[in-house]
Amino acid sequence: MSLLRTPLYDWHIQHKGRMVPFGGWEMPVQYSSILEEHKAVRNRAGLFDISHMARLNFTGQDALALIDHVYTNDASQMKVGQVRYGLICNESGGILDDVLVYRWADSWSMVVNASNRLKILDWLRFFAHKREVQIEDRTFETAMLAIQGPQALELSRGLFEQDPSALRYYFAMPNRYRGAECVVSRTGYTGEDGLEIIVPKDLASTLADDLLQKGATPCGLGARDTLRLE
Repeated sequence: MSLLRTPLYDWHIQHKGRMVPFGGWEMPVQYSSILEEHKAVRNRAGLFDISHMARLNFTGQDALALIDHVYTNDASQMKVGQVRYGLICNESGGILDDVLVYRWADSWSMVVNASNRLKILDWLRFFAHKREVQIEDRTFETAMLAIQGPQALELSRGLFEQDPSALRYYFAMPNRYRGAECVVSRTGYTGEDGLEIIVPKDLASTLADDLLQKGATPCGLGARDTLRLE
């Protein structure tokens, strides 16, 4: 089976990213060196393409019931705009995936690991049977980028209609970037402050260029792993 490519594939090639297979996708493992990219995140701000992660939306009156049925955390206690980490397990308690759930005023979202997208979609659709809930896979019409590091919020200032620096940790907001709807969340997996941003796929390279122009360093999977381990 051929590997999938994110909307930033050509951007990665242009910026000398070394591409490797990862979770069914072609992804950059590094641009300069893993150590340099690691230090950039710790000291300034690093930019990651995380568009390979699956992005699912849930609407309908039974959306919460479905999520609470398959999810190990208590979604019913989440506030509007809150993001919460948890697991999806099989009927024996084995872990199928770890996910992020987002609560909105009239809908829900979930971010799933790339290699588990189809498995989790099948699992959700099985339990959605006879429930009034619609599941939409928005992975291929959107992109997702992460800006991480002590300067991440500063570098993001002025890019969005609403300033995301007011967001609390593990909260998200609908926003606008260059006139288009987007989602900005104060989340990430590097041990640093930062944002994760979901934009229409056609704006992915524009957002990446904007963040690089402000001083972010492009980072690959190698630095993401060392940052998480540290």
